Amino acid sequence: MLSTAILLLLAGLALVAGCSKPAQGGGPGQYPPPDVTTTTVEQKDVPVFGDWVANLDGYTNAQIQPQVTGYLIRQDYKEGSQVSKGQILYEIDPRPFQAALDQAKGQLAQAKANLQLAQINVKRDSPLAEARAIARSQLDNDLQTQAADEASVKAQEAAVESAELNLGWTKVRSLLDGIAGIATTQVGALVKNDTVLTTVSQVQPIKVYFAISEQEYLALSEKARQGGAADLLHSSSRVPIELTLSNGNVYPSKGYIVFVDRQVNPSTGTIRVAAAFPNPQSLLRPGQYGKVRAQTELQRGALIVPQRAVTQLQGSYQVAVVSADNKVHIQPVQVGPQIGTDWIITSGLKPGEQVVIEGNGKLVDGIPVHPHPATPEQTNAGTNPDQSGAGPGGGGNAGKDDGSKPSAGSEGK
Repeated sequence: MLSTAILLLLAGLALVAGCSKPAQGGGPGQYPPPDVTTTTVEQKDVPVFGDWVANLDGYTNAQIQPQVTGYLIRQDYKEGSQVSKGQILYEIDPRPFQAALDQAKGQLAQAKANLQLAQINVKRDSPLAEARAIARSQLDNDLQTQAADEASVKAQEAAVESAELNLGWTKVRSLLDGIAGIATTQVGALVKNDTVLTTVSQVQPIKVYFAISEQEYLALSEKARQGGAADLLHSSSRVPIELTLSNGNVYPSKGYIVFVDRQVNPSTGTIRVAAAFPNPQSLLRPGQYGKVRAQTELQRGALIVPQRAVTQLQGSYQVAVVSADNKVHIQPVQVGPQIGTDWIITSGLKPGEQVVIEGNGKLVDGIPVHPHPATPEQTNAGTNPDQSGAGPGGGGNAGKDDGSKPSAGSEGK
């Protein structure tokens, strides 16, 4: 019985020893190098663009207000329609103003009659006074009466002109070509000089306002001067502005800068700029929002890598570089502006180096890898959807399962 127990114990020890051999002999050397996809660090001249949130407004906005007090009796335009300069939009009851005009014309006729009588008296008494048939003072009185009647006629003519203007102002007209807005006052209401009836906005062209930083303003101004322009206002063909609408569509026509504010806002550090865009179909309307884009500079000899090659760790950026002996080196880098799906690297890389764009989420410094050059489709592919919320650079491929085998840095866990 004792011998049987000894045999069973020896068999168990042998079984344990046999199961532990793979673990004792395991290690990095037993796993093949992980497969990674690499691309070459490219050096080229890259245009750098600025993007800003913008809001649209009429090129000119005119508040339509009456110039006389009275009751509205008619609205002659359709809200939201295109109107022309001088077109009648509203009518105010003209009867009181017509009566005032008639009265002024009657007073003018009376003043002209008095003047005519004074002229007759002067004509008659002038030779008599010369012949000393009448006193000289009588002729002086006639001349004074004539002068007073002439002044009275001029005053009544001005009163008639004023009454005609008031009567004409009972027809409220558009001050410019544009689109008329919603009526803010209804027919039958008593309106005064400070009553806003509606607003007409000129939308061809239309203005787009946006705020840029002081540094961006200086960059745009420098680009304008390089193009031969004195300032931004004279560089319409050299600094085109691109507008993206709220639905993501790019507006087909380019705009140009027509206004730069006189000062930088001290609270925000930005300066307000306005660009004008052609709007022949009146598609763009005041109050819309969008994004504008303009080239601020041209970086010559910039180093470009796909955003997928860059990973972020605690506010710093790094790239996995594959050396000539197919080993990985985790290289800290400094990043510049993002250009589409690429990133400008300002320091840390050299032209021609191979960087990992797929599989870099599982790599540690110094491990061997099996690199595969990326196809053009892989190089130009956008950011992985799994990386969209991973911060700058998309967080590499940390969340991606590319089917490669565990690397030496992930083994033994």
